[in-house]
Amino acid sequence: MDFSQENILASGGFGKMYKGWIDTESLKAASPDKGMIVAVKIFNQNGSQGLQEWVAEVKYLGQLSHPNIVKLIGYCTEKDNWLLVYEYMPNHSLKNHIFPSAYSASNNQPLSWDLRIKVALGAARGLTFLHDQANVIFRDFNTSAISLDRNFDAKLACFGLAKDGPIDGKTHVTTRVMGTEWYLAPEYSITGHLTKRGDVYSFGVVFLEMLTGRRAMETDKESPERSLVEWATPYLKNKRRIFGVLDPCLKGKSCDMQKAAELAMQCLSSEPKQRPIMEEVVKALEELHHNIVPVKAKLER
Repeated sequence: MDFSQENILASGGFGKMYKGWIDTESLKAASPDKGMIVAVKIFNQNGSQGLQEWVAEVKYLGQLSHPNIVKLIGYCTEKDNWLLVYEYMPNHSLKNHIFPSAYSASNNQPLSWDLRIKVALGAARGLTFLHDQANVIFRDFNTSAISLDRNFDAKLACFGLAKDGPIDGKTHVTTRVMGTEWYLAPEYSITGHLTKRGDVYSFGVVFLEMLTGRRAMETDKESPERSLVEWATPYLKNKRRIFGVLDPCLKGKSCDMQKAAELAMQCLSSEPKQRPIMEEVVKALEELHHNIVPVKAKLER
């Protein structure tokens, strides 16, 4: 496969993601002036994520359809070329928009309060669909797994570690512990018992990152400031101290910011049963989003 290095969108354990163009009818390669832009993920079969992850992506994205899940356009297994073709997401991943070092390097502006709530709501709706309609556990929910389209609508991507949820009355799926370490629910890391509440915990970590502008793990800081959850928890438990950890560039209603912080803390409960289900998370975020929309409409009149 001959892809230009100038068109690399991302790289990781899976291999590399490139920008490409295809003909909308034949789905064959096309020139930029005539073709539809797509994202092409080429798997490194010798990497940390190989055939199993490729198969999982095809399995889930090939059968799931939802406004908050990225579309799989096609795949290829020709010779040693294992690749997947997705719809192109112009604003790339959430990771590029909430961390100062990330958005300064890419000339992006930090996301506003209303856009962060919009993105969180879209991602939560995607997880709710997986849990309630498809019985799927995402397992590796993090900022890189949330892709953003032209309008900053969030779509879940990176299904390589997704897993079917428990059936026949079982409470969990026992599996090898995999995923991005600092986003994993503590009970899953310890026992290997995978549940949908583990996704809720991971969502809590991502939402906390969105609220603070800090990464889940800051390797350049001293303990206990390295772990975002450990550092922020004492502040979030005290309404008077919440604003000491929130991203200073955020401009939103104080009461809404407090509600958002409380929601993050609920998702991060050490007791899985005390975490809300994703449907409840969606309802809480819809309320926050509803509080934003009237304000914008009033300003536009």
